[in-house]
Amino acid sequence: MNEAISNTSPLVYLHRIDALDWLPRLFTSIWTPPEVVAELREGLARGFNVPDPSRLDWLDIVAPKQTPSEWFALDLGPGEVAAMSLALENPSRTVILDDSLARHVAQAAGLNVWGTLRVLLEMKAQGHVQTVAPYVIRLKDSGMWISDEVSLRILRLADE
Repeated sequence: MNEAISNTSPLVYLHRIDALDWLPRLFTSIWTPPEVVAELREGLARGFNVPDPSRLDWLDIVAPKQTPSEWFALDLGPGEVAAMSLALENPSRTVILDDSLARHVAQAAGLNVWGTLRVLLEMKAQGHVQTVAPYVIRLKDSGMWISDEVSLRILRLADE
């Protein structure tokens, strides 16, 4: 098992499909920056279906020491920038991001990047779930945009 840093959307979507407890099954340590906690708290205050970070005893809040200034020019949210900055300072950790631009920037920076769908695939590969298809459907139903092409690719990778 390895260690991870999560952005907001993986925490939200895994929460919405009742799979948030999967992260501590896959990772020995999970960090998130204060910016992600602020986004989650804002979501709670607005009445959105998001996890309460104060109830996630396995989630450690760690702030990055600095942020590459060029990332501020990109169309990225504060949580994404902070999570990627923290991963840049801790490159042995997997950074979990769903936004396409954030994933490309993180990969270009040489970071190990997963998305929520990769979490599903890993849970199946490790024998924690029998099938990922119902979870892909639940993710779509919960508001995560997944193209038909990506859905089919995930199901092929899962041998379903």
